[in-house]
Amino acid sequence: MNGEEGAPGASGLDRLASVNLNLLVPLLALLEERSVTRAAERVGLSQPAMSHALTRMRRLLGDELVVRQGAGVTLTPRALELITPLRDVLQRTAQIVDFPSFDPATDRRVITVAMTNSTAFVVGPRLTRLVTERAPRATLRIRTITVPSEPTFTEGGVDVVLISEGHYSPYPRERLYDDRCVVVASPDTPPEASALDLLTGQPHVIVDTERRVFPYSVLEDEGIPYRVGLRVSDFLLVPFHVARAGGVALLRYRVAATMRALAELRIEEFPFPLPGLGIDMVWNPRLADRQFADWLRELLRDAAAER
Repeated sequence: MNGEEGAPGASGLDRLASVNLNLLVPLLALLEERSVTRAAERVGLSQPAMSHALTRMRRLLGDELVVRQGAGVTLTPRALELITPLRDVLQRTAQIVDFPSFDPATDRRVITVAMTNSTAFVVGPRLTRLVTERAPRATLRIRTITVPSEPTFTEGGVDVVLISEGHYSPYPRERLYDDRCVVVASPDTPPEASALDLLTGQPHVIVDTERRVFPYSVLEDEGIPYRVGLRVSDFLLVPFHVARAGGVALLRYRVAATMRALAELRIEEFPFPLPGLGIDMVWNPRLADRQFADWLRELLRDAAAER
């Protein structure tokens, strides 16, 4: 199994027998890490050995796989296509040969969780601390997204996506935590003012988007007048501006409660009924390591638990 090219006309299995399958593990590490140095550290090779393996992989697959772009590297289209099937094959192979069970104390994998920046604001720091405590050799990668798409779930090494229950997913989902909409205002607003008074009497700070922001559609349906005083491009700037510059905004409670630890905020309940705003876990359908998934599920639940 030291050759890298099969004889012409050989069957698929015959040709596979002539391929050095030891190249597949560093190949996946390289595609996920997008760095020869980090990939070498992950699989226990020296950097020269990893560079040599890359040369052989390029020759085997007839593709550059990674190319330099500025100070970093980027994957070729062929390399991007390889990530999901290669990860799936190697995970299934590990199950077949019955490697030792997942051990968070020694595992060196990259744990990738995708979520919006507001969800990362709520659970990210706690999740980071828990990974450091329970899987000290692993690396946590948090990828922020706006609206999830199909590649979010199937590409880029994402293990699990955290999305609002209102967003569609073709894959099974399970609740991570429940949330609700609240009214936030500056602490120097009149204490006797109700949530409805705040909504009608204070200028609103909203995210600058072409889409109608939920739950403003509810206010409009109820005929509640309001005035927008500030539009900002980043969701997390909304409560910060309200706390420091005044006005009113509509936020998820968990975001508002987390921000209140950093800046003073008044929080009132939204005055009209609303559907749920829970955050769900949607798992990568290619994630075959059930023991790891069960461990990460428990970790996420601990990170999201209200304290």
